[in-house]
Amino acid sequence: MSTQSGIAAIRPGNTVSLDTIVHQCIPLGVVLTEVSMLITASETRETVSSWRAAGASVALVPTMGSLHAGHNSLVALAHEHADRVVMSIFVNPTQFGVDEDFDAYPRTLDEDRAGIAEVGGVDLLFVPDVSEIYPFGVDEAVRLSLPELSRELCGVRRPGHFEGVVSVVCRLLNIVTPDKLVLGRKDYQQLILVKRMIADLRLSVEVLSAPTLREPDGLAISSRNRYLSEQERTHAPALHAALTQVTAALQDGASDYAAVEQEAVASLQARGFRPEYVEVRRLADLTKPRHPHAPSELIVVAAASLGGARLIDNLRV
Repeated sequence: MSTQSGIAAIRPGNTVSLDTIVHQCIPLGVVLTEVSMLITASETRETVSSWRAAGASVALVPTMGSLHAGHNSLVALAHEHADRVVMSIFVNPTQFGVDEDFDAYPRTLDEDRAGIAEVGGVDLLFVPDVSEIYPFGVDEAVRLSLPELSRELCGVRRPGHFEGVVSVVCRLLNIVTPDKLVLGRKDYQQLILVKRMIADLRLSVEVLSAPTLREPDGLAISSRNRYLSEQERTHAPALHAALTQVTAALQDGASDYAAVEQEAVASLQARGFRPEYVEVRRLADLTKPRHPHAPSELIVVAAASLGGARLIDNLRV
């Protein structure tokens, strides 16, 4: 494990400022250099093989680009647990629905590369095109099937979304063959389903998850926050506030989960949101609790649209 860059440990319960994440990835005085970028699977495999021949461990941070401080925190966690870090940038077409924002999704490769060079911690940037990931084309691609959870919560509005996510993650894992896969907890349903895929296929990789980073007003940092207008941005923290109210009620002993969920939905509607769901679920596997659970065993998950932005968030009780 590399320790030369002095990256702050990010563990559950730790409070880490954005400045710490940005500035501790590289020591003061280091001259910034452009990060190596590869676009083919064969070149990426060759590079990773050379690292392994030298005894290095490898972590993968998969992204769709439009990088922000949340991604930096994933790199910091990866660097804490591996000698070499690969970040991928690939806007995956198979996880977008027909009427979703695939074409509009921000593609900011030049800015992303500059940011990575400034922050440090990434040894290789893998930026494949669609044909590298889906060599027989998207329509003829082999796809993975997921259990019922993939059709609940976000899967209700986004059918096929999580199948697309796990399919591209599986392909990236096959190309990079990392020891560690680093994901964020903001999309908790995605995290649970990727873990399920890895366990079910018996893939030899450990999943590490980093806590959700938030703006000072509580809004979860996301690439899609740029879709918010100035006025909508002032209302957006109400999503986190609603989750906070639900977790407080559960900690105070509330056991009528449906009632606290409905109160949260009503509060979001009053602030101009179009809620998809606010639900209390089991932390371990996101199944619905069939009887009252200890608060520590629960998580509250939510999705809601505000203007043209679809926001997701979750909060452990």
